[in-house]
Amino acid sequence: MDVVIFSRVSTEGQDLQRQINELRAYCKKLNYNVAEIFTEKITGVLKNSERKVLTEMISFCKQNNIKKVLCWEMSRLGRSTVEVLQTVEHLTENKISLYIHNFSIETLNSDGEKNPVSNLLVQILSSVAEMERVQIRQRIKSGYDNFRNNGGVVGRKKGYKKSKEDLLNDHSDVVKYLNKGRSVREIMKLTDKSNGTVMKVRKLLANS
Repeated sequence: MDVVIFSRVSTEGQDLQRQINELRAYCKKLNYNVAEIFTEKITGVLKNSERKVLTEMISFCKQNNIKKVLCWEMSRLGRSTVEVLQTVEHLTENKISLYIHNFSIETLNSDGEKNPVSNLLVQILSSVAEMERVQIRQRIKSGYDNFRNNGGVVGRKKGYKKSKEDLLNDHSDVVKYLNKGRSVREIMKLTDKSNGTVMKVRKLLANS
């Protein structure tokens, strides 16, 4: 059977190889032929229409009659419950099964029909992942607020200033997209960085 591997991480600095290696080993065990591997280094909270690699993966499966997509865990498909479920539904409509490795579940049965139990689990897992992401953000904000309220100062020490090289290295993802001609708004979505940060990096590049 020909299959496709889909792997995603949120930032340029993260490594995709562990996900790919585990999925390759699984395919070898079951004698699956890996027809293609699609990888994304992009935030999973974007809309599906804004994720070029995800769109290419689905198109490839449809054009090449691929009936199974493998991903390492639910959050690798995306962070937004709505967008994840839309992707799963789109795959299901095209008789493409999604295999989620860490829970060993598939959205379609061997006869190509929808697996109701697995699809229920996908909905639950996706919702839980999104809830955890929101809770983490809330805890971080609460911690910062509590620290400030008790006299703490968040940020760099007064008088500290990063060098131009350090700033460009810290925001290499922004530099990459600016060099590709992406707009500020697009880069903000792709990198999860503020307008101020993107504009600062753009100014540094313009003056270099």
